[in-house]
Amino acid sequence: MATTPGQGPLTGVRVVELAGIGPGPFAAMLLADLGADVVRVDRPGGTGLAINTRFDITNRNKRSVVVDLKSPDGPARVLDLAARADILIEGYRPGVAERLGVGPEACHARNPKLVYGRMTGWGQEGPLAHRAGHDIAYIAVTGTLGMIGGPDEPPAVPANLVGDYAGGSLYLVVGILAALHHARATGTGQVVDAAIVDGTSHLSAMIHGMLAAGGWQDRRGANLLDGGCPYYGTYETADGRYMAVGALEPQFYDEFLRLLGIEDFASARKDISRWGELREVVAARFKSRTRDEWTAVFEGSDACVAPVLSLREAPQHPHLAARGTFTDVSAPRFAATPTAVRTGPAQPGADTAGVARDWDVPDLLKGLDTDGPATKGLV
Repeated sequence: MATTPGQGPLTGVRVVELAGIGPGPFAAMLLADLGADVVRVDRPGGTGLAINTRFDITNRNKRSVVVDLKSPDGPARVLDLAARADILIEGYRPGVAERLGVGPEACHARNPKLVYGRMTGWGQEGPLAHRAGHDIAYIAVTGTLGMIGGPDEPPAVPANLVGDYAGGSLYLVVGILAALHHARATGTGQVVDAAIVDGTSHLSAMIHGMLAAGGWQDRRGANLLDGGCPYYGTYETADGRYMAVGALEPQFYDEFLRLLGIEDFASARKDISRWGELREVVAARFKSRTRDEWTAVFEGSDACVAPVLSLREAPQHPHLAARGTFTDVSAPRFAATPTAVRTGPAQPGADTAGVARDWDVPDLLKGLDTDGPATKGLV
């Protein structure tokens, strides 16, 4: 598969990604979006992800080679790549990379400047370090899951966004970039241990501060930002859809009441004893019109009200469409070094020839059919 040169602030940075699922690939995708040359080392037979690889967007802007780490020469091929890389990302359970021969010690022996990023749920140490787990379990023990949802309902599951991607991928990327800065300044690489339990706990720093100060109750649906506040939450409309309200500040709250037609409740903003009454009135008003009708009412205002869109609807929202949020660029955006979605999802092994040439690792081609698609374009 042909690929275009990298563009973005990380152009020239080389990344080896040992294939996995979830937060590791997303972190590597973000680095690739920022311009890094990310080579994903896929396993023979794939990772077990239950979607067609053509639709695995987390593999966009990357290149792929296939290496069997359990074969006699598999670890050597990965170490050859690590020797030429700035960053390596793996998401195995603790000790697995070492048993496969591609752990930090082996990699740093070949490349002392390498930033070795480790993505796990529980971390590299601790009583649960070697236990299996998924996003929901990680965020459960941090207290984060327990504070999401209605007061008389089970905790609401926020997909796998809070743990895997916010507490996991993004913290791994922050750690990797900080370690890369250090490596370039000192010539010394290091291991970055990014645990989802650590990152998710860190995300709740402000909430813990509010809890300690007495400004947050340790229960669901009872606080300013968890749906307990009637002017910060969601409401059903006449057509069974929803509107989201975030009218926290006084001026936004007043605008919200005016457009909703309930100005008499201006004094209820700080009167918690009236929040139940206010919620009932707001709910009844939203139930009187459809989502699109309410969207038109609040259009152009500073009431901080927005329609709750589905995944398929979101790309068509006028603001997101105008910015090309889902199609043109990645996040965040850069004035001097703009990024772009350069290629679709990398297909396993399709880029072996190009990587072997560009990274000067000819041994990647050993054992391959030299007339097959993986070697087309070798020069």
